[in-house]
Amino acid sequence: MTSSPSFSARYAWYVVLVLTLCYALSLIDRQILSLLVAPIKHDLHVNDTQIGLLQGFSFAVFYTFAGLPLGKLADSYPRRRIITAGIIAWSLMTAACSMAKSYGSLFLARMGVGIGEAALSPSAFSLITDAFPPGKLGLAMSVYSMGIYFGSGLAMIVGGTLVQRLSHTPELILPFLGAIASWRATFLIVGLPGLLLAVITLTIREPQRRSLLVTLEGQTKNPGSRELLKQLRTRIWSVAGVSIGMVFQAICGYAFLAWGPAFLQRTYGWSPGHAGQTLGILTLVFGCSGMYAGGSLCDRWQRRGIPEAPLRVAVFSAAGTVLFFPLALSVGNAIWTNVLLSGAILFLAMPIGCSYAALQLIFPNQFRGQVSALFLFILSLGGLSLGPLLPGLLNDYVFGNEQMLGVSLSLTLVLAGLLMWAIFLLTYRPYREDYRAARENISR
Repeated sequence: MTSSPSFSARYAWYVVLVLTLCYALSLIDRQILSLLVAPIKHDLHVNDTQIGLLQGFSFAVFYTFAGLPLGKLADSYPRRRIITAGIIAWSLMTAACSMAKSYGSLFLARMGVGIGEAALSPSAFSLITDAFPPGKLGLAMSVYSMGIYFGSGLAMIVGGTLVQRLSHTPELILPFLGAIASWRATFLIVGLPGLLLAVITLTIREPQRRSLLVTLEGQTKNPGSRELLKQLRTRIWSVAGVSIGMVFQAICGYAFLAWGPAFLQRTYGWSPGHAGQTLGILTLVFGCSGMYAGGSLCDRWQRRGIPEAPLRVAVFSAAGTVLFFPLALSVGNAIWTNVLLSGAILFLAMPIGCSYAALQLIFPNQFRGQVSALFLFILSLGGLSLGPLLPGLLNDYVFGNEQMLGVSLSLTLVLAGLLMWAIFLLTYRPYREDYRAARENISR
């Protein structure tokens, strides 16, 4: 492992930039399916509930469980190598989606994408935390987290353009593969470029691990699972509050990303290309703006001595989410829908990077990868599984009408947003105590 005792500010931001590109690519590979709902339903004969499972649960099941051992690896092995291997794996599995001949085989390929993507964030969180001081970590994590909206936005813009151009060509003739449906070709086009990005990650150096747990003699500890459980028990209310609060944020985010294009198509008669391009621009611009605003606000409050700064950002975000999304989905005018969605996306994006930083700041270095993996485990098991699924279930089994998608989305987003708001408020006090204890007890 190549290790650097410290990073210059410029190099630290270069690392964040590369990792953000990786995160963006993972979201492109994950999100592209939302623009292919109609042809997949037609070719594989599935309903909205099955599409919701395909977008959420099939990916989340292995993304969730594979993250735990990969997080443990991130605490002791070169994080760069773990990230590189993950990118290669998810890129190949995205391309493999093009070969699926049935709903079951596509489901399995999506599970493979989840395994590869599980390698990225635990290692990235740990690496970024070692590259930045606490007073700048909120913004650094938020910039990394911009990959969510940068990738989702590009998936909708590029994917929407591809879908529109390929809509007049039901089949393409490709070398070695022969005739292939255009929606299958889309998976190949977005999957294979990841192999090039995997090469770029090899330029990242490993920073020196900081905030290590030490013995009374000053020696670095090499703790096992029992010590991890002890550390978690000590901070259980903070971990539970941040994790569960962000589950409800993730339900909002994944529900909207999974069904937003379909909402515009069904409500306003837009083509998949038009819906994808419009939502892609809104997601890219206002999602990234929200990330930046949330990270900057978090760091400002942190420097003023407010320990629960990341949680305050989340409470502010929940209030905006509950206000803007129902208005956007019920206004009945396409222009006003997109204006209101701009504000909704900005507010929704604000706490993501801050929440990642929140848990990193209260744990010793030896546990950060595992804690990150546990956090993502909870986030995926709840948010990624339920977010895409709930609107589909409401449509199929409550309303029985696919034109009620706006109502289904609104119900999902409002309930999740209110629960997010309440849980983060309740977590202020325990998190404040754990943050102060961490600053006193963890050596630097």
